[in-house]
Amino acid sequence: MGASCCGGGANFEGLSPDYKRRLWAVIGLNASMFFVEMVAGHLAGSRALQADALDFLGDSLTYGMSMAVIGAPLRVRASAALIKGLSLLAMGLWVFGSTIYTVFVLGVPQAQVMGAIAFLALAANMASVLLLVKYKDGDANVRSVWLCSRNDAIGNVAVMLAALGVWGTQTGWPDVIVAALMAGLFTWSAVQILTQGLSEWRSTMAA
Repeated sequence: MGASCCGGGANFEGLSPDYKRRLWAVIGLNASMFFVEMVAGHLAGSRALQADALDFLGDSLTYGMSMAVIGAPLRVRASAALIKGLSLLAMGLWVFGSTIYTVFVLGVPQAQVMGAIAFLALAANMASVLLLVKYKDGDANVRSVWLCSRNDAIGNVAVMLAALGVWGTQTGWPDVIVAALMAGLFTWSAVQILTQGLSEWRSTMAA
């Protein structure tokens, strides 16, 4: 992620009408898919779908917060990034705990529902990625938006693979494994956001 963003370098702060329009569109897509996947995950009994739905929710909140602090002082933007990083870490821990619980619950997720919803979610996420790829670099606030978009696309492909695994094995283990891997992805992204956000926040103290 070291390439420059639209000539703005690695310090792009989101101060662009085009970026804001794209961000609003992505917020709408993610909020809609959160409700779709959470309901479908409950009906299908899929932890992986529910984990992906939480990723959509996290994205919606992240994008909304990113929109709110665009143009704010660096300390405010860095603080927002830290809050988003902690939220993403909390989601990762929740998914880890939920996955462990699922290991002891009988029942096999409905692979057909998992696959269909994951494909729909992938289409929404690819649209988001294409909208935001132009602005994938920048400060911790902007970068957190890109990391969440990337998580979505990876997560949807993983859920589709989990659905195929559930269908092939007739067990819930592929679903559990994918949910655990997604939790790990959330946690790693949270570490990256927190690290950059803390660095930027400390830089304001030294200024």
